[in-house]
Amino acid sequence: MDPVPADTREKVREEQFSAVWANDLDKVFANIAPNYDIANYVASFGMWGWFRKKFMQGIEVHPGERVLDVCAGTNAIGIALLKREPTLEVHAIDRSAEMQEVGAKNAEAHGFKIQSLIGDVHTLPFPDGHFDIVTLQFASRHLRVSKVFSEIYRVLKPGGRFYHCDMLRPTNPIVQKVYYIHLRFVLWLTAFLFQSGQTALSCKQYFVNALKDFYSVSELSDLMKELGYANITARSILFGTLGFHHTRKPE
Repeated sequence: MDPVPADTREKVREEQFSAVWANDLDKVFANIAPNYDIANYVASFGMWGWFRKKFMQGIEVHPGERVLDVCAGTNAIGIALLKREPTLEVHAIDRSAEMQEVGAKNAEAHGFKIQSLIGDVHTLPFPDGHFDIVTLQFASRHLRVSKVFSEIYRVLKPGGRFYHCDMLRPTNPIVQKVYYIHLRFVLWLTAFLFQSGQTALSCKQYFVNALKDFYSVSELSDLMKELGYANITARSILFGTLGFHHTRKPE
């Protein structure tokens, strides 16, 4: 089967999920914010820390660089980067004030200050060419990807690096079938263990459907290329269900 063109995929995703994105996700993340990190460890059967470690291994940092963590959540990436290089200037943006409230407390507990903004990541409130590094992890499937990646490209300095990881759509149909069954189970398990609110419970099928209509590793690389990114490297693990991308804005 030929891959779906990015503009077509984005249109389909917009038609299917715009109501959830606009009306439900804020409530979902507000509900799960206090338990977000531990819930991910449970849902991944203890592999969440390993996923983050694999992502961090690919990130190159230099003293004094300016970093933006998009959809920063509980600031796990910003904290990890500051542990590696305390001279970084780290900014975080997320639409969920509740997630960033947890993130600010996490950063403070480590003695770090991360500059936080609450806002829509589809229109980043920063000037052109402002950041050396932009990171985005485990959030793209809830976004208008082409728009967000274009904004990230805009705010990167020439030669700046973009690091991305997320759950992606595997291309093997057998893996897909097993994967979606697994997702339904872990969503039920975490909802039960952490007593999710009604909005979160009603979005369980959305979280599966959002992946069914998402990008594969190679399709996301193609989208980055279309948007002007250069030196794109990609790797996948767990049979294509998780992907890591590293790319640059041309000099």
